[in-house]
Amino acid sequence: MAFSATNMTPLGTGNGFTLWHYKTTDAIAAVNSSAYFNDYAEHLNVRDVIIVCDTNTPTTSFVNVLSISASNVVDVSDGTAIAETDGD
Repeated sequence: MAFSATNMTPLGTGNGFTLWHYKTTDAIAAVNSSAYFNDYAEHLNVRDVIIVCDTNTPTTSFVNVLSISASNVVDVSDGTAIAETDGD
């Protein structure tokens, strides 16, 4: 699947930084591929953090924007998974 701007929500901003929430059915391996967020490059800044919720698996991961090239190629980190276990 491809990036969907309607599933990207800013949660908070300040000092040139934005925390985002992104809901998708794409696996984190697709989302963290270079160029996945290219269509949204004008809204992102280097070091922004995106909480990626894969509703298909389901998993939640944090990625951060590593770079945005002059031609708007967005590269994000591989992602840090949030453990979703229940000790009960």
